[in-house]
Parts: sequence; C-alpha cells; structure tokens
Amino acid sequence: MADVVLGIETSCDETSAAVLVGGAGARPPELASLVILSQDIHQVFGGVVPELASRAHLAALPAVVDRARAEAGLAWNAIDAVAVTAGPGLVGALLVGVVYGKALAYARDRALIGVNHLEGHLFAPAVEDPELAPPFVALLVSGGHTMLLDVPAWGRYRLLGATRDDAAGEAFDKVAMLLGLGYPGGPAVERLAATGTAGRFTFPRPMIDQGFEFSFSGLKTAVLHAVRASQDLDGDRADLARGFQDAVIDVLVAKLDRAVRLTGYRTAVLGGGVACSRALAARAAQVLAPHARVAVASPRLNADNAAMIARAGWWRLTRGERSDWTLDARADLPLPGLEPFTTTHPAPRTP
Repeated sequence: MADVVLGIETSCDETSAAVLVGGAGARPPELASLVILSQDIHQVFGGVVPELASRAHLAALPAVVDRARAEAGLAWNAIDAVAVTAGPGLVGALLVGVVYGKALAYARDRALIGVNHLEGHLFAPAVEDPELAPPFVALLVSGGHTMLLDVPAWGRYRLLGATRDDAAGEAFDKVAMLLGLGYPGGPAVERLAATGTAGRFTFPRPMIDQGFEFSFSGLKTAVLHAVRASQDLDGDRADLARGFQDAVIDVLVAKLDRAVRLTGYRTAVLGGGVACSRALAARAAQVLAPHARVAVASPRLNADNAAMIARAGWWRLTRGERSDWTLDARADLPLPGLEPFTTTHPAPRTP
C-alpha cells in the first residue's frame, strides 16, 4: 500500500504538485502540501495557447514538485508512489507531466499510477471531507466538460447526461470576452454579476425541462445579440453578466436536482472549475436542502490541482492498481468505469 503519494497535474494551464499522506488503518489520507502555479501569459490571448502551456509546464514542473515535497517536510525516500494526470486535457501539457512522473517513479523505483482528470475532480471534495463517500450524484462543470454522473461507488460511474456543444466554463469564458472582462471568464463574470440587477436581462434556459443533457451555445449567442443591441454597454455590463450567470446556474441546478430526485441519493457533489462559483454552490445548496446535502471543495481544490489527482491515485493504489512504463498521455481519455445509465439499470437508493 502506498502511504505517501506525490500528485502531479499538468492537464491545462496550471502546473501543480501535491503530497498526500495516508492515515493509520482505514483512515483517509491527509493533504501535506499543495503547490499550484498559474500561467498568466494566456490572459494576453484571451484563452489557453497549448504550445505556450506545454513550455511553461516544462520550465516550472521540477521546481513545483520540489516545493511540494519540501513543504510536506519529507525526503524523497519517503515518497511511495507518483500519481499523474494522464488525460483528458491538452496533449502537449499532459505529456510534460506524464513523462516527468514516469521518469521520477522509474528513477526512484516507486509505484506509478495514471489518473483520469475527471475522476480527480470527483475526489476533490474528499480531500477536505473524509466522510464523503458514494452513493451520490456528481455535477462536473469546467471549461471543457459539463456532465451529470450517478456514482453508486468509487470507480463506478453512470453517465446521466453531458453537454451537446459548449461546456459551461467555455460559455463563461466567451461571455466574459463579449463583456470585455478578459480571461479566465468565470471569476470575472461572477464578480461583475454580484453588482448587477436580477431580471433586467432575461436569457433562455436551454433544455432546462429536458432530461439531463446540456446545451449552452444558444445562450452564448443570445448574450452576443444583447451586447450588440446595447446602447450603453458600460451601464448594462453588470446586468448582462447577472442575467447570463443566472441562466446558467438555473439550468445546472435544475438538472442536478432532477438527478438527485431520480436516484434518491442524499448527497450531491459539485466539481470542476465552475464549481468555484459561490453563486452556483449557494443556489444548489438552497434548492437541494430539503432532500440532499451539497458537497463542494474549496476553490483551490476545484480548480485544476494535484491534490485531487493524488487523492484519486491513492484510492486506486490501495486497490492494488499500478500503471506500467507504457503509460501515455491521451487528450480524450475516457472516465474509467463509465457506463450509460438506463432505466433498466437503475441506481441503488439509499435508505
């Protein structure tokens, strides 16, 4: 069993390393250190430039890993295993982390485990909440993904629905650009929306009454038309941000609530970069309060980070899983254990 796991995350534009120390007996592991280095250069281009992201990871990763180990107060010989994000993400950025993680594990004769980035987001709340355990419904919302999952057990994931086009985080980034707020868009839109008037601009709630799938491209277009029609964009900007954010949150929470009611679970998990939104977390907690609690990690653990990768890797390592030296990066790596959810394969209900 791997008691001390070094996590490495380089799937997009955050270079991160973390050390997780296993507890005695069956106790969950505890986070000993977490280092996240953001790449500010992408703000100039209004989005992530893959080649620049890869180069930045290559330059920063050794120092970030050393800092994480030093902050944990551990010597290299105390590290039992290396957990590294193998996908999905930007393939060049992923390769930097995978190659470095493999080399480190090989040179020091340590266990290696490739981790799916989305599974890492599912484990993120468990880093801070040792009591969190399936069954639960999970809403993963980020720049590249929007999906609802039924999670009857760790490692078993049933897809309820996903986005048909734009992810929620991508829509936030594009709307932020329309409003002249820069990149990344989510935090900027939320700050501005907090000063806006609710209801002044009412945008469509795409597919809000239709099952568990999502679509945000039409909503993004509606905001574009509203921006172009504005006679006073400076005066309308906050109200436009509020109208857009309210529409996205209404859709996300409505479908999360529908999934919780279908499964009968008493817990819902929010994960991914968009889950950093306090407005989303507050609205979800309010709507689900009568029948389920909402588990959401702190912002630093919802953004891309190595702590969640270490936590997911630690769980798989305790099951005896290992990756061999052929581990490779994959931009479209599927979530392990993913299966479709059908009415003939119902989710177990909690008592």
